[in-house]
Parts: sequence; C-alpha cells; structure tokens
Amino acid sequence: MKDSIFSKKRILLLGSGELGKELVIESKRLGLEVIAIDRYEKAPAMQVADYSCVIDMGDKNILKNTIKELNPDFVVPEIEALSIEALKELEDEGFKIVPNARTVEITMNRDKIRDLASRDLKIKTAKFDYIYKFDDLGKKADEIGFPLLLKPLMSSSGKGQSLVETKNDLLHAWSQAQANSRGNVKGVIIEEFINFDFEFTLLSVRKECGENIFCLPIGHLQSNGDYQCSWQPLDINESLIIEAKKMTTRILNNLNGAGLYGVEFFVKENEVIFSELSPRPHDTGMVTLVSQNINEFELHLRAFLNLPIPHINLIEPSASRVILSDQEYLNPTYEGLNEALDFKNTKVLIFGKPVSRKGRRMGVVLASNKEVNLARENADKAARKIKISSKINKY
Repeated sequence: MKDSIFSKKRILLLGSGELGKELVIESKRLGLEVIAIDRYEKAPAMQVADYSCVIDMGDKNILKNTIKELNPDFVVPEIEALSIEALKELEDEGFKIVPNARTVEITMNRDKIRDLASRDLKIKTAKFDYIYKFDDLGKKADEIGFPLLLKPLMSSSGKGQSLVETKNDLLHAWSQAQANSRGNVKGVIIEEFINFDFEFTLLSVRKECGENIFCLPIGHLQSNGDYQCSWQPLDINESLIIEAKKMTTRILNNLNGAGLYGVEFFVKENEVIFSELSPRPHDTGMVTLVSQNINEFELHLRAFLNLPIPHINLIEPSASRVILSDQEYLNPTYEGLNEALDFKNTKVLIFGKPVSRKGRRMGVVLASNKEVNLARENADKAARKIKISSKINKY
C-alpha cells in the first residue's frame, strides 16, 4: 500500500454519541479532520470534533445536500436513524459510505439482518416473525409461544423492547414498540425468548482485502435490551468461539464492507445462536479502551482507512460498568469522582451529554486487574460512587 496523507482526509460522522466521541478522539490521533452531525446541539462527539452541525438526518434531501456540501472522504454512520435512500444515492455518485450503504440498510432494520442470517445464510437464530398490524399479533404470539420478546423493527439501545409473559401484555408491548420505533418503520419483530446461559459480543474486523480478524470474546449483561456491563476476556469453550467465528465470517463475507462489526450471540448449553450485528463500534466494546493494545475505535478506523492491523493483544483483563441517570436534569453535574477513582487501575469516562433522562447512559467506568472478576467488581463499585445531579435546573 502506498503512503497516504491522512491529515487531509475528512470524516463525516453521522450521529455524535459516546461511541462517536471516542471515534473522533482516535481520528484526531491519526491527523484526520472530523465533522460531527447529530439532531441536537452539544452532543458528545461534537465536543471534540473539528466542526459540527445539527440537521434532521432522516430527511433525505437535507442529509444528501449536507454531505455533498461538506464533501467528506468518508461518511461514517454511528446511528441507525438516518435516510438510507440518501446514502445509497450518494454512494452511486462516488461517496464512500462506511462500511457500505447496503450494509447500513440491512443492519438498521431487524427484519433485513434476520432475513439475511436466518433465511439466506441458514444461521441459527431465535424463532421470529414480523407483525405490521396489531390484529395479527395474537395468532403469531401463540405460534411463537410465551414468554416472548416484542421489539421495534428499528430502534437503538433496546428502546421499545418488551418481555411478554401472556396475551394480556401484548397491547402494552405493541404500544411501547410503536412509540420507540425510529424512522418511518412501524412494524415489530416477535421473537422466541431464549433462556440462554450467557451472551457475548464478538468484535470482528473486516479488512479491505477481505480478511476477517477477531478480538477475544466480550461477555456482557443487558437490562431491557440495553448494555449494563461488559468484560474481556470471557471464559468460554473454544468450540463455541470457533462456531461464532464461522457464523460471523459467513455474514461479513456477504456484507463485504471494511470496518469493525459488533456481533452478538446467545449461548444455550452447547449451542451458539446469532442475535444481532452492528456495523460500527459496539457499546460493550468500550472495555477495549483499556483491555486491548488496539481498541475498537482505532480498529474501525484502520479497517476502512486500509491501514495495517497487527496482532490484537489483550493487555490485561478488564471490565466496564455504565453510569446511569435516575432522573432528568439539564446540564447534569457529577459527584463521587474522588471515591470512584480511588480504585486501582480504574478510569471514569463522562460522556458530556447536555441532558440526562431516567435510565440514560451518562458515562462508563473502566477497570483492569489481574483477574477479570476483580476488574468487574471494581468497575461495579466505582460506578456506584458516581452520583448525577444538577445545580442549574432540574426538570
């Protein structure tokens, strides 16, 4: 590969949350220029980017015109709620969409990625179906069986997901899914509830040359479909890792776009079951900021910039634990940093979101130790020390 002057490369980041913030930081370390876009001002990534702007990314014309005006070398989506039509048309005009417009489209909607994995590639998933009218829900629920999961076809961070125990719960779950659906997609996915033993993320890197490489599996726990903590390495049978890599390889070979992918799996007894895939750095992968020699954000950049990726090493067993808000505040403040940082080999990352809401992720604690269980324990204890409030205005 010929040397490139990356200081003259411009990245346009679509979505400016906490994952985007870390991607901007790694981009600046490589001398890149970054423009961060989101639907609200002072989003986390905007605070570290060269430039930022607020637009409606779901509006095809606004998004397309903005990208054409800014003329980036790479368009990097961080969220699902954007106009895929704009991205597809721009890709046809020669703009580089990361990893590519087809992959963004397939993974932004649960129906398309499930169809690809289960129906096209014959990969093991939970039983599922799609429902677009409430009147059809009862019959399909009986076919799937209770308990079951009901999810919007497009959402983020588990929003709108419900565990449905009986038929009496279907209407509330349907309403939750509709209220939390992103974009114009109003259907739901009804899914078998798998009483799995554990779940994990396999961070996978697709290189420009077509090679797929993998990080060590990351264990994680979720609540209401949203990540709460993660750790690396995960104690898991090697045969399960091999099977997960085979499944991932089949999917990435089909999508064929350079970048980092967060691929989630369930494990039940001796079986690996595909769950979801995101074509970008994954929230559970924030642990790699302290656990690996090349974190997930730098891996994403190296992949689509076609930079070398040497062997990925585990530096030390590590864990993460999210810092959640329990109330709504404007301009939130944080107490307990002294106590949290008193734990050995512990870091606190405050995302800098201008508004907190109940259950919203506002930061994360990262901890390392010689044993992963000790790292998890310290991350949990440190996160509990952080208290969120506001001295300016409380809703």
